Amino acid sequence: MHFQKLLFDIGKALSGDEVKALAFLCTDILGRNLSSVESASGLFSRLRDQGFLSAEQPHLLTELLIIIQRVRLTRDVDLPAEPSSLISPYRKMLYNLSEELTADDLKDMKFLLHSYLPRRKLEENVSTLEIWLEMEHKDLMNEHNLHLLEILISKVCPMLKDKINQLKAQQETPTSPATQESGRQGSLSAPNAPNQVPQSLGAEGAGLFEMPDSPSGFNGGGDCAALSLGLSGHLKIEVVETMPPPKNMSCSEPPTSQPSDTNTEVLGTYPMTSAKRGICLIVNNFDFTKSKNYQNREGTMKDEERLHKVFAWLGFEVEVKHDCEGEQMLTALRELASRNHGQADCLVCCVLSHGDEGCVYGVDGHTVAIKELKEPFNGLNCASLAGKPKLFFIQACQGTGEQKAVNVVPDGPEDSAVCSDAFKASDAIPSEADFLLGMSTVPSFVSYRHRKNGSWFIESLCQNLVQMVPKL
Repeated sequence: MHFQKLLFDIGKALSGDEVKALAFLCTDILGRNLSSVESASGLFSRLRDQGFLSAEQPHLLTELLIIIQRVRLTRDVDLPAEPSSLISPYRKMLYNLSEELTADDLKDMKFLLHSYLPRRKLEENVSTLEIWLEMEHKDLMNEHNLHLLEILISKVCPMLKDKINQLKAQQETPTSPATQESGRQGSLSAPNAPNQVPQSLGAEGAGLFEMPDSPSGFNGGGDCAALSLGLSGHLKIEVVETMPPPKNMSCSEPPTSQPSDTNTEVLGTYPMTSAKRGICLIVNNFDFTKSKNYQNREGTMKDEERLHKVFAWLGFEVEVKHDCEGEQMLTALRELASRNHGQADCLVCCVLSHGDEGCVYGVDGHTVAIKELKEPFNGLNCASLAGKPKLFFIQACQGTGEQKAVNVVPDGPEDSAVCSDAFKASDAIPSEADFLLGMSTVPSFVSYRHRKNGSWFIESLCQNLVQMVPKL
């Protein structure tokens, strides 16, 4: 009677969505037809009837509550702290993905699945967990076939693909180091291993890409899109996307949306042939207690984490400076500019701070003009980066007023250094050339940041870098 009351109390404490989550997690041990389970008591009864739950063995309940992050409930009802291991890592991974996907991500995923699942299964009220179950029912996904799931996650939220990679790393067998469980030729079974990322697939993956070695375990490549890193030669833009055909479509049927003779517009190239990609400096200002006018920047650590993962994955050596005063920011940038970047292809600088019109704030409340941030790296001050891309991404509010234009060729008298006979004009470039400045907002507007999830600008930047990295 005591155990029955314990189950009753737990059921009362769970919401309807949590009960559905528990039923989903129990799919493998109770069978796939759990649509009739509408209450916690119904689920617990089935678990007891099939011998998975009892007063002597309540450990499955502990495991389930831990997975849905109701750890405190396990303590409140005095469940044993040791969980069972009946829920598979695959099932846990699917649940964790469903918790991370937003409502907009789910809409995008349903749109991508319109050729795979019936329309009734893609209605607005259908949850992510129900989508997973329907994909399994249609044999589009299982523990050893994650191909379509990888593509979906890579398109709607590439940052989550790491969860799939972790599962695949667990599934890897030492006797087959270069083969995925799905058996597709040429793919890697351990994308999370150091310096390994997914390689090109066979005919099924035509248009998918091969990627260079990376110093990070972060993987956004593979099946996410037919856009790749051309980091071994020249950087150019070519857009080709692919999804595996539905079961009722022949794999040999050519996609109608891709003409065989496609003229790709090349927007220009930068050489990417050096031994190192370059430095990515992240200036992350969180603690503004020294300045009475500004609050601490909650959520900025999430931005730093995203930027660190993505640029390390892209082959950059990432350096982070925390809570810099105004002068410290300039000192850090000048020191970076003083180095020899001859063996690097480019430079990235990300500044996360409060800001005003044309400037950002140090944690002491002193301003630094954005022009001053860039100045140490122009062609006159940093010759080793001349002709190389210098990318600046600023996550900061901007005040009212009009931004001043910057002249790429300054006016001057005929005998000035710009017009000197020391070099031919055809061999010269403006000192301010090759800069890209990405701002989180436009003049006269504020920039928004979520206190837990970070800023929309940095999240979008990282997602697009993963999805739309150029292809050779």
